[in-house]
Amino acid sequence: MWAIWRCGQTEDTSRVKDLSVGGLFIETRKVCPIDATVELHFLVQDGEIRANATVRYVKVGSGLGLHFETIRSEDRARFAEMVKRLMQTESPVTPTTKILA
Repeated sequence: MWAIWRCGQTEDTSRVKDLSVGGLFIETRKVCPIDATVELHFLVQDGEIRANATVRYVKVGSGLGLHFETIRSEDRARFAEMVKRLMQTESPVTPTTKILA
């Protein structure tokens, strides 16, 4: 899975390496400061999901660890389905937290 993201003037399209209901890790060589806000856009089979996240850690040359702050209310059901689907199928994205129904 891929995410399109923006942090200030920095933009990129990055592979999502790890995804949970609380956050994700994106592979990128670009760097953003800790605590910076990142705008995320995911294109999934059911449509688009938009979210805001905060940079929690940076692995220089590797990627960014992000914590979800907000997911648009109209996207929450698609987000839950995306995580659930990834947990049920073998995927390059490794979900780390189950959604409790």
